[in-house]
Amino acid sequence: MLTGVKPAGVLLDELHEIAKNQAAERLIGQLRGGLLPNPEGFLMFITTQSDEPPRGAFRSELMVARAIRDGRSQGAMLPVLYEFPEDIANDRANPPAWQDPKQWWMVTPNRDRSVSIARLEEGWEKAKLKGQGEIVRWASQRLNIDIGLALRSDRWAGADYWEQATDKTLTLDELLARSEVVVMGVDGGGLDDLLGVAVLGREKETRRWLLWAKAWANPSVLERRKSEASLLQDFEEAGELVICKAFGEDIADIAQLAQRIDESGLLQAVALDPFGVGAIVDALYDVGIGGQDRVIGITQGWKLTGAIKTAERKLADGTLRHGGQKLMAWAVGNARVEPKGNAIVITKQASGTAKIDPLMAAFNAIAWMASNPASMQPSIFWI
Repeated sequence: MLTGVKPAGVLLDELHEIAKNQAAERLIGQLRGGLLPNPEGFLMFITTQSDEPPRGAFRSELMVARAIRDGRSQGAMLPVLYEFPEDIANDRANPPAWQDPKQWWMVTPNRDRSVSIARLEEGWEKAKLKGQGEIVRWASQRLNIDIGLALRSDRWAGADYWEQATDKTLTLDELLARSEVVVMGVDGGGLDDLLGVAVLGREKETRRWLLWAKAWANPSVLERRKSEASLLQDFEEAGELVICKAFGEDIADIAQLAQRIDESGLLQAVALDPFGVGAIVDALYDVGIGGQDRVIGITQGWKLTGAIKTAERKLADGTLRHGGQKLMAWAVGNARVEPKGNAIVITKQASGTAKIDPLMAAFNAIAWMASNPASMQPSIFWI
């Protein structure tokens, strides 16, 4: 990228790759500023969809383009988007409608010139042979499918059912209103990690499990994990992540959240990784949540296999629902599975720099909810 110039026109190719740079938004803003003295100047983006959840400048420009295209906003941009209608792109059938080659002409404006539908079908068949990871990559690059989860061949099996378990009405308030008992899961690492919290409720009458999550990050994460910085800022904008302004803000917020749930009369326990959580345990004690029956240590590693398998089955059969938060979809997509004898593990080491803390917090909550804690709602038999 060039800045500090006054160009007649700028063409940026593959914006979804450029957006991985933390400075992409600022640099694009400077390019736009350089075009202002030239009334006939233009800035053009050419890009396919991203093979990861859209982030940063790419996500911002895509949202603006869609809003103008749909008549929800006005602007000087001329959006030319080759995307399937929502009923095709978001189809939940098996297989989904977008996998039908009869639909592909909609997103292939140059068909029978640089590419043919028959050639695309050939590539599609090869992608299916290589597995889900290649299917995701191929669909994003050839059909402009907006991929909600960055699925890989070593992905967690629950990821295949994650999107179909979405309930967009499921906010924290809604979860508390619908639940008879709540378990709060916590997971976090060092200063270059996220601190994840999952609130898991058991729904009255149906006994379905309802999941909501949030995460906190210290400013150092943005410096240490620059490849993820733009995505974390997107989550902050969505209200799903807090980038702390002061050290300790995350722990104070978590204690306040636990206190709020406890005051609702629903909180049965806080389940967490027992290592390195002294400050969290102290903060919970200060708000009246303490003792071995309220703050539960959940052993990590292969002993979490039961919780992982339970989550998979409940996602598949529809008895675990979540609010469709982008933060959780990202964490689920990041999760990598390693076999350990007859068990499986999902660890931060296996997932590399990609963050899975909110998902691990959910597994901690699931591990304790699976013990079938008693309802916290008053019974007609209570005196």
